[in-house]
Amino acid sequence: MDPKSENPHIPGSEDVAASKLGVFGGISHSWRALRHRNFRLYFGGQTISLIGTWMTRIATSWLVYRLTGSALLLGTVSFAGQIPTFLFAPFAGVWVDRLDRRQVLVWTQALSMIQSLSLAALTLSGHITIPLLLILSVSQGIINAFDMPGRQAFTVQMVEDRADLSNAIAINSSMVNMARLVGPSLAGILIAATSEGWCFLVDGVSYIAVIASLMAMRIPQQEVRRQTTSMWHEMHEGWKYVSGFVPVRIILSLFALISLMGMPLVVLMPIEAAKVLHGGAHTLGFLMGAMGLGALSSALSLAARKSVRGLIRMIPIAALVFGAGLIGFGFSRSFWISMFMVMAAGAGLMQVMAASNTIIQTLTNEEMRGRVMSYYTMAFMGMAPFGSLLAGTMAHSLGVSWTMIINGALVMLGAAWFITQLPALRRTVRPIYQQMGIIPMPRDLTAKQVES
Repeated sequence: MDPKSENPHIPGSEDVAASKLGVFGGISHSWRALRHRNFRLYFGGQTISLIGTWMTRIATSWLVYRLTGSALLLGTVSFAGQIPTFLFAPFAGVWVDRLDRRQVLVWTQALSMIQSLSLAALTLSGHITIPLLLILSVSQGIINAFDMPGRQAFTVQMVEDRADLSNAIAINSSMVNMARLVGPSLAGILIAATSEGWCFLVDGVSYIAVIASLMAMRIPQQEVRRQTTSMWHEMHEGWKYVSGFVPVRIILSLFALISLMGMPLVVLMPIEAAKVLHGGAHTLGFLMGAMGLGALSSALSLAARKSVRGLIRMIPIAALVFGAGLIGFGFSRSFWISMFMVMAAGAGLMQVMAASNTIIQTLTNEEMRGRVMSYYTMAFMGMAPFGSLLAGTMAHSLGVSWTMIINGALVMLGAAWFITQLPALRRTVRPIYQQMGIIPMPRDLTAKQVES
């Protein structure tokens, strides 16, 4: 057997792999990660599942607002669904590093399916209440604490050629936002025609696709680490790595601020759609779809990049765009202006998310990947519950519009702080990129000198 067909890291093996893909053999540079069979399976299954997930997010928000009419409760339910991620993510990161990541994902997806089907049954039967919704939201939050770092860390195993990793992350972001574009629109139509329960049912059934794709993958057996140290020790190791590694610490700090202050855009959008724009579920669907379209265009631009070079300076620019979008959305009283503003905000937010993910995944040591991505999950989903609660409280006191404007201004201040940190970031990242061959070494500097 030709060893090149078995080992993707042997020169020339990529050509062999591509020739086996038939129509994928001529795939454009922007979609090169799809030449990997495992990633193609994941792309197909996860796309279907994510459409259902976005339908559930919209349906949940609309259900809470329909039952209560309260901005505070809207923020509270969102808080309950996200706070478990903040509490359990560090433990989950240790388990992701210890266990077979594919098996972790199969279990999390199966449990998510049960949660969505339970929500569908309660809603369609008319037995759903806010306390029950809170319990189911907490359950999903605990599942997500393990699922998100597991998915992020598993990307490396699906894409055999490390050079395609940044493209896989960008395609994954495109997939999320294609679902964000389709899911809310379908949810708006389905809610208007029937009820929120059917959205939950569609979501529950959609998990079958991603579970099937995971089971169909051919993944080399992952070496499971022997548990020679305690979980607390490994958690401490992960924290030391994240807090001591300058690029990861600075990027996650801005990311956490954006998650905290950017939450009003999603959490309060049902109120914005109903009270400010005087619309209904279809208006909410259009707004979420516009946000998804902006995010999708941003993710596709990242997929077209050939390297991670230049991504660090894109982070503060994207954060400024996101903050400006929030402020513009807060001031707007026009449906079309609001659509444009959430589209800009979606583009900026996605650029920050995908660029941060790509840089962190590129720089992180493999043995620390699960734990580092658990802190990435904490910065993204873990800060979100506090942002949801803060958004609900601020909107209750100041109104939705002023909440958007103030938080957008704080995001822009965070971007300005990040710009001041760019020199320190570049000093740390440049020699690592040189050792990895991402950027050329200076002619008068040897590899040995760089390492020292």
